[in-house]
Amino acid sequence: MNFTRWSARLPGTQRRAAARTDHELTPDRLGEGAVPAARAEQLTDDAPPVPAVDELPVREVLDRVPALVALVHGPDHRLAYVNDAYVTAFGPRSPGAPAGEALPELHETGLLPLLDQVLRSGKPRTIKSRKAPDGRCYTFTCTPVSEGDGGVLVFATDVTDHAEAAERLRASERRQRETAVTLQRSLLPQVLEEPDDLRIAATYQPGGTEAAVGGDWYDVITLGGGRTALVIGDVMGRGVRAAAVMGQLRTAVRAYARLDLPPHEVLNLLDGLATEIDANQIATCVYAIHDPNEGKLVYASAGHLPILVRDESGAVLRADEPTGPPLGTGGWMHASGSIPLGPGATAVLYTDGLVERRDEDLDEGIASLERALSGATGTPQVVCDRLVRSAGVTADHDDDVAVLVLQHPSRTGPDSDLFRNAALELLGGVEAAPRARAFASGVLTSWRFPAELHDLGVLAASELVANSLQHGTPPMRLRLRRTDRRLIIEVTDGDDHLPRRRKAEPGDESGRGIAIVATIASNWGSRRTPGGGKAVWCEFVLPKG
Repeated sequence: MNFTRWSARLPGTQRRAAARTDHELTPDRLGEGAVPAARAEQLTDDAPPVPAVDELPVREVLDRVPALVALVHGPDHRLAYVNDAYVTAFGPRSPGAPAGEALPELHETGLLPLLDQVLRSGKPRTIKSRKAPDGRCYTFTCTPVSEGDGGVLVFATDVTDHAEAAERLRASERRQRETAVTLQRSLLPQVLEEPDDLRIAATYQPGGTEAAVGGDWYDVITLGGGRTALVIGDVMGRGVRAAAVMGQLRTAVRAYARLDLPPHEVLNLLDGLATEIDANQIATCVYAIHDPNEGKLVYASAGHLPILVRDESGAVLRADEPTGPPLGTGGWMHASGSIPLGPGATAVLYTDGLVERRDEDLDEGIASLERALSGATGTPQVVCDRLVRSAGVTADHDDDVAVLVLQHPSRTGPDSDLFRNAALELLGGVEAAPRARAFASGVLTSWRFPAELHDLGVLAASELVANSLQHGTPPMRLRLRRTDRRLIIEVTDGDDHLPRRRKAEPGDESGRGIAIVATIASNWGSRRTPGGGKAVWCEFVLPKG
């Protein structure tokens, strides 16, 4: 092949030659006093003439280019030329052979199909940072050359340093992400607490490798007396910092839950704490409490997505307001609401990664989740997995996803005998305590408890009623509840002063009731009720079998 003829066809060569012809200066066109370019170069004896770019030998220029250059021609891409840099990188090549044989390194880097595309389209193509057999990385640019059957000029730039720097950066990001994921998972509950009256499952899936880990979290907290707190939240932001803030908020929620406060009071405390942790970090959260005696979820929301509840018939109910601003904004007084959760119902708490999409309105995502929940049956874990699949969440999802599913089972047959309630209204007076003892004894006998547990239950009921008669105000109620795991005794009255355990002196006539209850019971506690009164409870773990 005549390389000189090919060089005249390289991009820009003809354009520069035409421009030189059009602008060539003649003596007639020179102004008075003007000096022709050639003569101007000869005025200085020391400076040799500087040749124009078009006068330089193309082959000599390409041979000295540090980048790799190869020229192929024809539909089978027969090799016409390789420069010295190419020979240094891959060894000498014999012209005339097809590129598949003469340039095997192009085949290994997947460049041969690109040569066909360039030849057909007549447009240059570039592929970035391909690793070649010599272990180095190159960016290949293929430019069409129109001569004869046509050809392609392959220009390869060594970008190994850039590729290695990019790989180091990616490795650093992977390590940081792994650290955040590890921290995130370690701060989430490893095993969910199992309430007597609820069946619960949860799942957490971090975002894909291209997405930094967020601060999604969930928790289940048994409050005692048969009540259960459920919480789910999302710290805005990504990475280790978001996971660390999440861990602090989750720990605080567990501490505040032990105070057995209403949901809105827990969020008010969390709001102030979130501001102290990081004034620039905000978080959304839902805190809900389930009481099996009431058949509903009492909840408060700080900017979080609504709870969804599927009843026994399959109808889905979305929790209404109140919803306050996210935690960390400060100054807002949150309020509590409620949503029914009767036997056979399923509730779902979730973070925005499950329903939020870049190309879809958030309400559409929640509506899709409602449709998926309406047909979701089975155990909580089955429902949880089905909702995640229906939302299209995969391993490369662009956001964290946390889902908490709880079911209030509808118990029938022999199983229903293990869950019973009995209540007695106390009118006060001297006959209230004997009446309470007789009621408790009859109920525990009908529930066929062993004699020892029967006597302890009657004693605990007597002490709690006596404490309420002495320090509380009407209305008063004694409630006994059994589950498949424990016996719960609770007394409510109209006074909101919470009792505390104290050591009674030998001469004191009172102060021993709560101490006795705390000694004989497996657990005890007290809380204020929404109506302004209080509830004092204790529970006994039932013997297995």
